[in-house]
Amino acid sequence: MSNHEVAIERMTKYSFEDAVGIGRLMPFLSKSMGSAPVPEELLTEIINSPYHEQLVARLDRIIVGAATLNILMGPAVNRSGYLEDFVTDPEMRGSGIGGKLWDEMIAWCKERDISLEFTSKSSRTAAHSFYLGHGATIRDTTVFHVDQSI
Repeated sequence: MSNHEVAIERMTKYSFEDAVGIGRLMPFLSKSMGSAPVPEELLTEIINSPYHEQLVARLDRIIVGAATLNILMGPAVNRSGYLEDFVTDPEMRGSGIGGKLWDEMIAWCKERDISLEFTSKSSRTAAHSFYLGHGATIRDTTVFHVDQSI
């Protein structure tokens, strides 16, 4: 690992290099995902939305971690934050990058006076230990999915 400091950034503009960097991390989050660059339209929409935030962790300008935050709104939930796509490069795990991204996510939520919600596959036990160690609690819930082709 480099002796340089990891920088956590809230993305403010699209770049193809960043789209490639985030895309490279996606297979580490889910084996079903490819490593293609994030589509420009999608990443630009996330960056420009007042209800989303794209965070990246950089080491020597290389993206080594990423997280996408969303604001959910509704009569029952009022407003809450929802975490998507939280991932770090496996070669960098244990170096504090996840913790720095986590701290930035919590700061983002505090700025908006919202809580943070997320799901995690039951097989991701190391991630669960990380979340629990950073103050998250496990909710009793079931996640459902409806494919758009129905």
